[in-house]
Amino acid sequence: MARYLFRAKYTQAGVTGLLKEGGTSRREALRQTIEGMGGALHDLFYAFGDWDLFLVTELPDDEAATAVSLNISAAGALDVSVTVIVTPETVDAAAKKSVPYRAPGD
Repeated sequence: MARYLFRAKYTQAGVTGLLKEGGTSRREALRQTIEGMGGALHDLFYAFGDWDLFLVTELPDDEAATAVSLNISAAGALDVSVTVIVTPETVDAAAKKSVPYRAPGD
């Protein structure tokens, strides 16, 4: 499974819902969303700054991550951005691959 970092900003409606339900309730709802797509929610954090919410997830593929992002965004409570993230082990494996690349001018 691939790993994804979801970053989200609450809309006014989202903040209203968060105040009503609380943070742990929303964590459980998002866990059910991710697990319902065949994935796992590893971490969820609220934050100050440019982003209000961070989720570290595993999902079966980019299609599942896109579906989650689209459906959460369409609900109108969160504006979502998704980044594919890789493990240090993936970087190790990638560093061992031979890549037929030529830099410009070489």
